[in-house]
Amino acid sequence: MESLRIKSLFSSLVLFVLVSSPTLSSAASLGINYGQLGNNLPQPTDVIALINSIGATKAKLYDANPQILSAFANTSIEFMVAIGNNLLSSMGDPQQALTWVKSNVQTYLPATKITGIMVGNEVLTLNNTELSNNLVPAMKSVYAALVSLGLDKSINVTTAHSLDIMEYTYPPSTGAFKQDYKVFMQAILSFHVQTGSPFYINMYPFFAYTSSPNEIDLNYVLFEPNNGFSYFEFCSFPRNQLWSTWKQSSSAHRCYCFSSTPLVQQRRLLYDNMLFAQIDAVYSAITLLGYKGVSICESETGWPSKGDADEVGATLDNAAKYNSNLIKMVAENKVTPLGSSLDIYIFALFNENMKPGPTSERNFGLFQPDKMPVYSIRLTDSSSAVKIYNSLILFFFCIASIAIL
Repeated sequence: MESLRIKSLFSSLVLFVLVSSPTLSSAASLGINYGQLGNNLPQPTDVIALINSIGATKAKLYDANPQILSAFANTSIEFMVAIGNNLLSSMGDPQQALTWVKSNVQTYLPATKITGIMVGNEVLTLNNTELSNNLVPAMKSVYAALVSLGLDKSINVTTAHSLDIMEYTYPPSTGAFKQDYKVFMQAILSFHVQTGSPFYINMYPFFAYTSSPNEIDLNYVLFEPNNGFSYFEFCSFPRNQLWSTWKQSSSAHRCYCFSSTPLVQQRRLLYDNMLFAQIDAVYSAITLLGYKGVSICESETGWPSKGDADEVGATLDNAAKYNSNLIKMVAENKVTPLGSSLDIYIFALFNENMKPGPTSERNFGLFQPDKMPVYSIRLTDSSSAVKIYNSLILFFFCIASIAIL
C-alpha cells in the first residue's frame, strides 16, 4: 500500500512538471489520438490533465465511448468521435444515421465539445468493394442527420485515409491518387467541398524510413537539421505541360505532368522534412482532380519508442525527437512549401498493450498506462529550459525515493 502511495505521488509530481512546462501558442492546432486497445489504461477523468500537459486542444476517438465523452464534459478539449467500418452499411440508412447521431453525439452536447464525426477509417485501401461503395452514402446520411438536428455548422463529417491511396508522392507537386481510387476520391472530395469539411489522412514517415533506412536520411524524417531537397517548377512548351526539375544531393531529375490551363510561373520549393513533402503531395493530388479549398488534416502521425529487430529507427530517442519537433512546428504555425497549415493528431496518447501486429504498434504512446511519460516531450528550443525541465523531474524523483526510505 505504501509503495502504491509513493508511485501515485511520483506520478502526480511528474505530471505537475509536464503541465508547468512551456505551452503551445493559442493559434496552434494540435490533437491526440486517444486509443483504448489496452486492459490497463487509466480512468478517463485521469486523462484530462495528460492531454492538457502536451498542449493538445483536441482528441480523436475510434468510437464514441460514453465514459470518455461524459468524463470530458465542461472541459476545453474538442472531440472527434468515430463510426467503425462495421457500421458503414447501416449508416447508409438515414433513420439509423439519425439514431446514431442522437445517441452518440447530441446526448453529450453542449457539455462535451464534439466537433467532428469520423465515418470509417482507411476504408479504400482495405480494397473491399462493398465497404468502399458504402462510405460516401454513410457520410451523406450522417451529415443529413446533423442538418436535421441543427448541428451541421458546429460538427463536421469526414473519413480518414491511409497514405497508400497515393500513386505518386515525389516530388510533392506531382502527387496523384491511385487510379483505382479515383472515382471514390472524386465523390469524397465533392462531399468535402459541399460541406466544408477537411480531408483527413494518416501519415507516418516512420514506415517510409524503416522500410528503406539506407536510402532515407534519418534527420529528414525527424525534423532535424539536414540538406533536404529542392526543385524548380515552371511552365514549358508544349502548352498544358508542366515541367518540374528537382534536385537532391548531386542528382537532378525531370518529370512531366499536365494541367488543363497554361501555367506561367517559376518557383523553388525546398523540403527539409518528409511530413511536409507528404502533405503537399496530397494537396497536389487533390488539386489534380480539380478540387480547391479543401483543407488537409493529418489524422494520425507519430513515431514508436520500441520495435522489433527489423523495425529500424524505433527508439526512445527518435520518438522523442519526432514528436517534440512536430509539436514545436505546430506551435510556431509552420506551413508547408505549398502553403498548407498543420492540423495534427499525434498517434498516440498511450502505449496500448492489446494492439495486434509488430512491437511498434504497442509503443506509439506518449504515456505509459500508469500515466508516466514514455519520454520527455521538449516543447522549446531553449537548452536551459530543457535542462530545468529534466532537473525538476530528477528532483521530484529524489523526493519520492527519500520518502520510500
